[in-house]
Amino acid sequence: MNRIPLAERMRPQSLDEVIGQDAIIGDGKILTEIVKKGEPVNLIFWGPPGTGKTTLARILAREYKADFVELSAVTAKKKDIEDVVERARVNWNLQTRTVLFVDEIHRFNKAQQDAFLPHVESGLIILIGATTENPSFEVISPLISRSRVVIVSALKKSDILEVLKRAVKTEKVESRISNDALELIAELSGGDARSALGDLELSLSLADKVDTEVVKTAAGKKMPIYDKSGDYHYDNISAFIKSMRGSDVDATLYYLARMVISGEDPKFIARRMVIFASEDIGLAGNGALNLAVSCFQAIERVGMPEGEIILSHVAVVLAKARKSRESYDGWARAKALAQKTMGSPVPIHLRNAPTKLMKELGFGEGQKWEAGFHLDKSYLPEDARGQKIFGAPSNYDHNKS
Repeated sequence: MNRIPLAERMRPQSLDEVIGQDAIIGDGKILTEIVKKGEPVNLIFWGPPGTGKTTLARILAREYKADFVELSAVTAKKKDIEDVVERARVNWNLQTRTVLFVDEIHRFNKAQQDAFLPHVESGLIILIGATTENPSFEVISPLISRSRVVIVSALKKSDILEVLKRAVKTEKVESRISNDALELIAELSGGDARSALGDLELSLSLADKVDTEVVKTAAGKKMPIYDKSGDYHYDNISAFIKSMRGSDVDATLYYLARMVISGEDPKFIARRMVIFASEDIGLAGNGALNLAVSCFQAIERVGMPEGEIILSHVAVVLAKARKSRESYDGWARAKALAQKTMGSPVPIHLRNAPTKLMKELGFGEGQKWEAGFHLDKSYLPEDARGQKIFGAPSNYDHNKS
């Protein structure tokens, strides 16, 4: 029995063997060009789990003929960092490059990241970091500026199937597993090749003939990849909002379903719908805000799973509604203009005149206590006069549904 896990045995050894990363590997693509030039570059790989970030780092180190050192930011201590620097100095004297791969680099605090900086700047260490989180927020600016951020794409189902078929052929077990079983493993993987290969290995260990029932037993109940404080959380809510904004009802319901199935807080979704109703629908459908607020209140009182019906009902209404940003844009312009002219006095004819002297000085002059009374004078301070706040031309069509 081979004690090395299947995922490790199937790890690609060259860029040509990597599956599903056509955007960064191939003629004219960044990683291929880096290897061709033979000049190492500090890199930060950003992408979901199981997409090959560690594998890419190892391949690059091999191409550079460098000493590959791997640290996990979860477990690494200060002493580990000092040891890497010392090892790199020894390699430098031997005219050997040192590639330091930091997995989950976003988990290093600022002080730990700062510790690498001078050695990255001097070229003593070639840094390759891997992160599932947006490096713009999680990696210090000096490291970002000295590195290339490379997006490692989530693997599609077809990519996972290719990985699985390659593994089945390499292991010579084609006759032991059905195509339907491979399809199911790929579907359950969530784009994670490591997870898929793990499910394949366990399935093969459970039965001589692997069908979909064996796969279900091996995989158990797979929970979708969804970090409520990370990029998946923000990406899904962003896609949900943009789908409603674009009046795509199918996409709206799809992203809503992804969030609900993944255990997203329904009140968070409802709050965003309240904001959307005012921000994006606004004057085109004044009833939308009341409906969205009612949705939030209903979710509080009814709860889940029945609340799913309420969320989907209101989401469809918001997606199908006409859109207008006139009130939103008007408010933004009003704030900007007010900020610039805060010191401009309120016109005298708009001020109260509680004393005889103030009336004689023109305070409140011409005003009448009548419904709808309009004075034929500017209502804006002098510095703000002539500025169009509401209904000013915009670079997009507010009323496009």
